Amino acid sequence: MEMREQTEDPEPNNIESTEPDHKKSTEKPQRITACLVNAAFFGAFGSSYLYGYNLSVVNAPALYIKTFYNQTWMERYGEPIGADMVTMLWSITVSIFAIGGLLGALCVTLLTKLIGRKGTLLLNNGFAVIAALLLALGEKARSFEMLIIGRFVMGVDSGIALSALPMYLGEISPRHMRGSIGQFNSILICLGVFTGQVLGLPELLGQESRWNFLFAFLALPALLQLCVLPFLPESPRFLLMERRDEAGAEKAFRAFLGKKDVSKELEEVHAEGRAQNTLHMASVTELLLNPALRWQVITVIVTMACYQLCGLNAIWYYTNGILRDSGFAENVIPYIVLSTGGIETLAAVVSGLVIERIGRRPLLIFGFSAMAFFFGLLTVFLNFQDQYTWMPYLSFTCILAVIASFCSGPGGIPFVLTGELFEQSYRPAAFMIAGIVNWVANFAVGLLFPFMQESLQTYAFLVFLVVCVLGAVYLYFILPETKNKTFMDISQSFAKINNVPLGNKEIENELAIKAGSKEVEENGKVIIDGEIESSF
Repeated sequence: MEMREQTEDPEPNNIESTEPDHKKSTEKPQRITACLVNAAFFGAFGSSYLYGYNLSVVNAPALYIKTFYNQTWMERYGEPIGADMVTMLWSITVSIFAIGGLLGALCVTLLTKLIGRKGTLLLNNGFAVIAALLLALGEKARSFEMLIIGRFVMGVDSGIALSALPMYLGEISPRHMRGSIGQFNSILICLGVFTGQVLGLPELLGQESRWNFLFAFLALPALLQLCVLPFLPESPRFLLMERRDEAGAEKAFRAFLGKKDVSKELEEVHAEGRAQNTLHMASVTELLLNPALRWQVITVIVTMACYQLCGLNAIWYYTNGILRDSGFAENVIPYIVLSTGGIETLAAVVSGLVIERIGRRPLLIFGFSAMAFFFGLLTVFLNFQDQYTWMPYLSFTCILAVIASFCSGPGGIPFVLTGELFEQSYRPAAFMIAGIVNWVANFAVGLLFPFMQESLQTYAFLVFLVVCVLGAVYLYFILPETKNKTFMDISQSFAKINNVPLGNKEIENELAIKAGSKEVEENGKVIIDGEIESSF
């Protein structure tokens, strides 16, 4: 198949070079810098960490919040609230988070264009602080509307964060560690989920008198990011290509790469800007209508849809019921559930450590395939759960395996890929599309899964099995490997399947000629002198 042949092309770090062998042997490999780690950690701590925290934090105080709704209703109207009204208010409180996320995703393109990647992350902290105040003070103000609005504002924060952060991480990272740095997004999401589970324990903040402190905690990561991120550089690619600030870009490159001579990195970004077909930031419509980017867009839509529709959210919904069926006491279940958050965090860390060795494509295919396998086993075990006392333990083991499989690749790599598959002018629009798909699918799962569970019972997970299999098959046949490749190399990998073969040659010629490096023609391919090699 043509696409499979295209992925066999040599990677940029293996192209021919006229550089002497002794020079290669003495050249030291570039190491990760403290500036890069700080930008990745604190950027994610005030962004994706809060998203993960909000996924789990509402579980522990759910009963207390419903009681608060009833008390407030009694004070206002002099009668108890109806059961249907409580359910509706609680459903709105939970689901409006996804509506806010969708709105946040729609704002990302404009914000990142006006104030940059880092500026967008800093501005976003304001939404987190406002949400924390609304959620923490709603009980004191006797207003359940404040809780609903607070969840909506927190959704806006998460919608912006899940697009702006991967964009920032992808643009500040050298290509040989772009996957590992990008996985900070996934790792901090998992750590946020785990933190929400821990703080929600009865001994900590999971009590009727303390549940509002669970939401007040939201302000802490946001304030910490506000204290640290201003002292770290903006994306050098943004500064150079969109702000035309070469001095600022050079300073940022030096800080992130830890070296003084960044002329190669600057020239590579200049060459990319000259080779692009558009000189302005493309809109979503322009991206969707560009035939040269058709399969990149389809790939982002498929991976993001599978990210939400693969069934992990449904797994969280089902875990407590399986533990109850296993005979565990109700007061013990919260501590056992901690194992799910721990497994999730551990798998994400391992994925971040091996992604640059194994690659994005194998981890994604393995993750979705393993999820499909364990969903099949889980369906079998659930159907025999009432017949054998030990069967629920196997079901719970499958749940842990599904979570680990998800975090090994599908849990973080879709965000990394969205930043890698597009060049600078199309990247904000690509993240807007990815964000829309992400939040619409998130809302759809939350809305439809209870009905699926009611009608299909234990067979509901077979739907997710099909989604995971389809996702793995698509990625196997379409997605090229992107590790250790420049953004332009990745765009060229799609040239054949997009039926635009000329773009491949033109971009390589532009890079070679403008950089002043030597080039030769061999078997119809341009081989570029090794001097143009750069970290990005």
